[in-house]
Amino acid sequence: MRTEILPLSDPTAEPRAEALLKAGALVALPTETVYGLAGDSGSGDAVAGIFAAKGRPRFNPLICHVASLSMGRSIATFDDVALQLARHFWPGPLTLVLPLAADAAIHPLATAGLPTVAVRMPRGVVARLAGRLGRPIVAPSANLSGRVTGTSADAVARGLGGRIPLILDDGPSKVGVESTIIRPDGDRLLLLRAGGVGREEIAAASGLPIETPASGAPIAAPGGLASHYAPAGQIRLDAQTIESGEFVIAFGSDTPRGLERAAAVVNLSPSGDLTEAAANLFAALAAFDRPQIQRIAVTPIPRTGLGEAINDRLTRAAAPR
Repeated sequence: MRTEILPLSDPTAEPRAEALLKAGALVALPTETVYGLAGDSGSGDAVAGIFAAKGRPRFNPLICHVASLSMGRSIATFDDVALQLARHFWPGPLTLVLPLAADAAIHPLATAGLPTVAVRMPRGVVARLAGRLGRPIVAPSANLSGRVTGTSADAVARGLGGRIPLILDDGPSKVGVESTIIRPDGDRLLLLRAGGVGREEIAAASGLPIETPASGAPIAAPGGLASHYAPAGQIRLDAQTIESGEFVIAFGSDTPRGLERAAAVVNLSPSGDLTEAAANLFAALAAFDRPQIQRIAVTPIPRTGLGEAINDRLTRAAAPR
């Protein structure tokens, strides 16, 4: 299959994507977080095609992207807390895991057989296309399962070229890490995945404590695999000293001992800006995702705000495979 790349600014781009989605085909689309591999949530062929193209385990559910809160309420049951969060953060990088509505018109593969559904209202082209389709679009990150997430059209093409017919190019992703995933649970919120909205912001907006599920709990949300986002080489985290020949992902102005021994260095943000670092994270991992690169060292990154999401992705990238 030939994969076409069209600039999002091309007047034919969105109509072409819409036609493919309506035909049950897949399209890689930019969101404000990362690039997503989009398909019609009501089409079994499209949903199954996403799992096949990515090599994604079928027990790992997908996020349903909606054009409006009313579309979200057609597939999920929103309690008062969920409504409060949706009204505060949507459109934006927050996904809610909610009870699946009894008459939700989405294919069962999208929820991986769970009684819940992950739902988000993004900004931009994905929401516009969902509005034209009149139903949600499922769109996990546009990469091979377990590998580095694509934050540019070229990165998507390296992983999925020849597997999908179209990639819409809108330049580098603005946020750079996937959405935060929250599940309301009575008088608390469960943080299922750190992401583009910080824990502190969600706590302030909801007035509820945010807890993290115990490790080893069953996967209840997309992106829950222990090993994910991985380049070819092994990653060593919180590196204070650099070993000879390591490729280094650095952060801020502090210089680790032995940096002169590094084979190459990419700094996520020389000024120590976590927003800039998040936007650059997957591009840095992709730059070092080559078979000949066996060892990658990552210097310490703060765990506050977006730093929690950055460290989550790095921990999964470094996990045993």
